[in-house]
Amino acid sequence: MTLTIVGLGSGHIDDLTRRAWRTLESAGVVYLRTKEHPCVPDLPAGVEYRSFDEVYDANDSFDEVYATITERVIEAARAGDVVYAVPGDPLVAESTVIRLIKRGREENIPIEIVSGVSFIEPTLALLGVDAFDGLQILDAIDVAALHHPPINPDTPALLGQVYNREMASDLKLTLMNQYPDDFPVKLIHAAGTPAALVETVPLYEIDRSEHIKHLTALYIPALGDMSSFEQFQEVIAHLRAPEGCPWDKKQTHQSLREYLLEETHEVLEAIDAEDWDSLCEELGDLLLQVALHTQIAIDDGEFRMGDVLSAINRKLIYRHPHVWGTVEAETPEQVVKNWDALKVEEKAKAGKPQRQSMLDGVPKGLPALLVADKYQDKAAKVGFDWHKIDDVIAKVREEFDEVLTAESDEHRAEEMGDLLFVIVNWARWHNIEPETALRQANRKFYRRFRYIEEKVTAAGKPMNEFTLDQLDAWWDEAKKQGL
Repeated sequence: MTLTIVGLGSGHIDDLTRRAWRTLESAGVVYLRTKEHPCVPDLPAGVEYRSFDEVYDANDSFDEVYATITERVIEAARAGDVVYAVPGDPLVAESTVIRLIKRGREENIPIEIVSGVSFIEPTLALLGVDAFDGLQILDAIDVAALHHPPINPDTPALLGQVYNREMASDLKLTLMNQYPDDFPVKLIHAAGTPAALVETVPLYEIDRSEHIKHLTALYIPALGDMSSFEQFQEVIAHLRAPEGCPWDKKQTHQSLREYLLEETHEVLEAIDAEDWDSLCEELGDLLLQVALHTQIAIDDGEFRMGDVLSAINRKLIYRHPHVWGTVEAETPEQVVKNWDALKVEEKAKAGKPQRQSMLDGVPKGLPALLVADKYQDKAAKVGFDWHKIDDVIAKVREEFDEVLTAESDEHRAEEMGDLLFVIVNWARWHNIEPETALRQANRKFYRRFRYIEEKVTAAGKPMNEFTLDQLDAWWDEAKKQGL
């Protein structure tokens, strides 16, 4: 009782190995995964060939197809020696073979692999590229089912099984999450056969090719320009290496704190200015801080980048059961409620001590306005909040009066803090994020004051020689100009 799995080669009968020919020739029955392969009509005569093509027509998914084929081949193998033939090489893009190997081990069925020329070798010949130059090989079916391609863009990739235009359409949408829409790629059709054809097209046009069939593959050249996260990690690791930069090697988690805060605020400044070119640059600077902290941790044996990425991936999936599970969440409010409940459950499972207060989850290092906003938001979730906005406005007036009637500087400072705190609450009732609102007000003040400075400079006198009314007139001018 032996299951022999034969690779039929990439397409042309001349690429069938002598061993494969002898194996097929001596078999009474050969099971073909599909007869839709160019060399099938030229296989050894006098052998009964049974294909599983009808299984593809009878099932809705490839998983069901592969499961059915696997079961039928194993059933036949239980009764005696079986030869199962697949296109290309048995261990290149052949899901049924992997399943059969697993089942064979479970049922003690010996399995023999007769290798063949896969689609890869003739494809490389058509492209004139070396697989050792970092070529990544993927199943286009798997990639098309994702939202972001699992590809390092600094090295080329070859995607097999681009079997029809509908699938190519799904594939390009995934790839365009990483590559430019007009990035030049190559469609390779019928590699290893006399009908082989290579098309160079922009990525967005791959589903428009009339040549796409079951023997089509897609080649994506390296995007280059040091665009991968792997290249970024290499740069950071090099900076921290013995032959790297003295400044970077000296840094610690503590020494980098100020830079993390600085880069975060520069990102916020770019967002406030709606300067997307600057945002791109500033996000890179912020990412640098993340990578530096992680490399320090690697050097000190604390954790690795894989740990960081694994933790956040698992956390995001766990806290989004309405995306990766069966929980219902149709509104952002429901999502936040589920998120908070899952955070508590997550910490309990991890054995972490529960916080003494629900407010303890707010980082103390945040700007004061943000801390106030988050404190009030958390308190409101459990009902500690005014019932209507008029009560908030009344409290603002009350605190304002208490500032005016304060009897000492110390008391006035305390009451001013209370006034600011309740104003934050007032903003929250209007769904205004106070930190952002104040940053916008600061930017507006800067623009208008800069206008006044320009007028003063043009007048050729020091600013303190102008009256407040004169300066205020220029302020009004700036305001009318939309500054």
